[in-house]
Amino acid sequence: MKTFGMRFLSKALVAGALAAMPAMALAQISLGISVNINVEPPAIPVYVQPPCPQPNFMWTPGYWAWDGEGDYYWVPGTWVEAPQPGYLWTPGYWGWGDGGVYVFHGGYWGTQVGFYGGVNYGFGYGGGGFAGGEWRGGVFAYNTSAVSVNTTVIHTTYVNTTIVNNTTIINNSHSSFNGGPNGVAAKPTPQQESFAKQPHLPATAAQTQHEQVAKQDKSNFASANHGVPAHAAVARPATSVAELQKNAVVAKAAPGAKPYVAHPAAAAKPAAKPAEAAKPAPAPAKAAPAKPESAARPAQPAAHPEAAPKSAAPKPAAAPKPAAPKPAAKPKEPPKN
Repeated sequence: MKTFGMRFLSKALVAGALAAMPAMALAQISLGISVNINVEPPAIPVYVQPPCPQPNFMWTPGYWAWDGEGDYYWVPGTWVEAPQPGYLWTPGYWGWGDGGVYVFHGGYWGTQVGFYGGVNYGFGYGGGGFAGGEWRGGVFAYNTSAVSVNTTVIHTTYVNTTIVNNTTIINNSHSSFNGGPNGVAAKPTPQQESFAKQPHLPATAAQTQHEQVAKQDKSNFASANHGVPAHAAVARPATSVAELQKNAVVAKAAPGAKPYVAHPAAAAKPAAKPAEAAKPAPAPAKAAPAKPESAARPAQPAAHPEAAPKSAAPKPAAAPKPAAPKPAAKPKEPPKN
């Protein structure tokens, strides 16, 4: 009882500490997904941005996610309601990590747009900062020189081409990752590093569901579409595959980008582990003729005792037969001659 009480108290203290921490502080925990060095993320495809359907919705660019088994899949870009006024979305990005692996840095909500690898996602996310609009009090104003909006429902717009030109990084290869042999050569500025240390909010429930739906659409996988997803972007986060396929716009291959080719070597690695585990199986089978086999046959004793009495019965019957009739038949042959 004393041990149980101590464990319960410890769990309660941990739970209380986590509950006391604000959600923004919890969101600062960095999450990453390491991928084999040979699996380079596909290029960013080209697609048309659907108009913003509702005020205070923020554009979240499409990106390549990892399925955890051996393939990338495209998460379509979409407009998402900001978790609260004044917050902007910093996209996630792939980076060349220590040890020669690709690591995904998840996106987050904050009052400033931080570093996202210098990846040019387009539509205001030209590689540095955000040129798609700004908060004016509790209402978001959209820069129509960078983003598309439905002006019948959205009336807070402006045009500023200077900020677009100043924040756009030329990325002719449409690379979707930072660093490495083929990635974007960009580093965070001191200001962006300070933004990363500020309180953040994680992706909303609508964003999380949208990513899960994208994973269910097999046509989004790079091994199937070779880096050109058929469902590139939607106006609102998808809640089902049918909805995604019905409303999404089609992507085009990025000019100058090489078609994505799946890496069978990387895909075969998870399958090689069970094959290696199967190799030791024949080894104990060869060593089985020893006594472990006889000890391993306790399940068959019922079959052997039944066979034993049957074999024992014919053996005594076979012994008296050669003794009685055969020697008597041999002496009858001489009188016939």
